[in-house]
Amino acid sequence: MEFENDLQNQLNFIKEIDKVKYINRKTKLFGSDRNENDAEHSWHLALMAIVLAQHSDEPVDLLKVIKMVLIHDIVEIDAGDVFLYDNELNHNNTDNERLAAERIFGLLPANQTADLLSIWEEFEEGKTAEAKFARAMDRLEPLLQNLSNNGGTWKEFDVPYEKVYEKKSAIKLGSTNLWNYAEQKINESLDSGLLKKAKRN
Repeated sequence: MEFENDLQNQLNFIKEIDKVKYINRKTKLFGSDRNENDAEHSWHLALMAIVLAQHSDEPVDLLKVIKMVLIHDIVEIDAGDVFLYDNELNHNNTDNERLAAERIFGLLPANQTADLLSIWEEFEEGKTAEAKFARAMDRLEPLLQNLSNNGGTWKEFDVPYEKVYEKKSAIKLGSTNLWNYAEQKINESLDSGLLKKAKRN
């Protein structure tokens, strides 16, 4: 009976997370005008982590990193997506995201609920080697997308160079190599006009 209950709970969770596919992000697919959804984003980060793991500044448990990037945005089923450069909403963990995590992961059997909640919390805190590298992936992917889209959301939402530089600098906490690349591309984007410095009053 316990096995049957576990299976039903797991299937309920699997059905619920299908909703991630319907959450559109502000960023668009590489070289495209179609918005990326959360499921596509998480899948891409997982493969990026596999391919780029050698660039982590610290040894990482790659399976844990993959788990982090696959589940980090599941809370947006309830809490919604917050644009990284939003001027009004804070992109950091919110009470709504905490409630969402507890509800959605809570659909699973207790041991799996505890495991995924712990991994989600670790990602949000950003202190372990795995969390720092996972967060680096999360900041790198949209940067690459915007570069492929002639500035993408940077231009669409008039995001200044300084804000991009500040938000993307989180990459260096997980990978010096990837930050060096990202920093170079951000500065090149300023030189080419894809990014502009903030207007001074």
